[in-house]
Amino acid sequence: MPVELGLQSLLHRRILRFANHAKLKIEARDLGSHRSHSVRNHWNQEAASLNIPQYHILKAIQKQRQCYNEINIFFEGTCYKVITLKSAREIEGMRKSGELLANTHIGLRDIIKPGISSMEIENFANDYIVSHGGRPSEKGFEGYKYATCVCVNDEVAHGIPRKNLILKSGDVLKVDMTVNLDGYESDSCWTYAVGELSAEDQKLMDVTKKALYLGIDQAVVGNRLGDIGYAIQHYVEDENHMGDVRDLIGHGIQPTMHEAPNVPHYGEPGQGLRLREGMTITIEPMVNLGTWEIKDKFVKADGWEYFVSADGTDSAQYEHTIAITKDGPKILTSQDPEYDAKYLL
Repeated sequence: MPVELGLQSLLHRRILRFANHAKLKIEARDLGSHRSHSVRNHWNQEAASLNIPQYHILKAIQKQRQCYNEINIFFEGTCYKVITLKSAREIEGMRKSGELLANTHIGLRDIIKPGISSMEIENFANDYIVSHGGRPSEKGFEGYKYATCVCVNDEVAHGIPRKNLILKSGDVLKVDMTVNLDGYESDSCWTYAVGELSAEDQKLMDVTKKALYLGIDQAVVGNRLGDIGYAIQHYVEDENHMGDVRDLIGHGIQPTMHEAPNVPHYGEPGQGLRLREGMTITIEPMVNLGTWEIKDKFVKADGWEYFVSADGTDSAQYEHTIAITKDGPKILTSQDPEYDAKYLL
């Protein structure tokens, strides 16, 4: 099992000196293509790893690491996953990115109604993000073509916008987006009620949103990832008898969309990686009315795979990007300053 290592900055000179003396190896993994690349100036050259380079090679990593989803350092047969601890300046940049993402979600409230297609949601979100100076980070990720993932009812995650998917009253709609603004990433999914929901689906949404905030409350310095996961799983499954999805999880974020560590929404208290000031992560529980299990579904026309609940029951998801600070967890993608008052920077 890899050991996670918190580092202030990949370019910190102390890391370079340590790496040179310890004869570390470094690997930049592109999880989309499942290939490992040399971080020399020839970025297209495949290599499992390389001997630690000089300072200009580390600068090359800084310039190019948006191409990669994780950076691994190897020492005496152990793989250390690099978790960057963010400065106050970096967290503020992520907050501005998160504000743009949150405003996009807020804007969607005015257009989501029975009779529109999920492609109209995509078009609004893409245009809003770009017109405000941002970039939809999902576009181009692992071949993905869109600014949003749009899922309805039993669709759990990674659904594509579709012209022929027309919303109807009673639908449970999930819209997931990532935004890059001036090099800073944010990620948030929100569930919307289309028209009038059944009491059962309204409870599903309420439970899922509360589960998110119970998880956020555990994201404090000194706690462990298992504390977040346990708070969510206990509330969802033990108290409300719904399905807490296991196969899709939260993650670290910045400087790329997906970073170490993995953030499961299940677990045991006191277990897992210890949380440190400066970590930035997403917490994004997906909850099904029935089983926690999911299965994949394939869209032949687009060559894209997404996930649905295994038993066909409806699913909801809420997600925030948060920073772990000495003053507690801070939400960087808040849509409601009053509701989130205690979590704001």
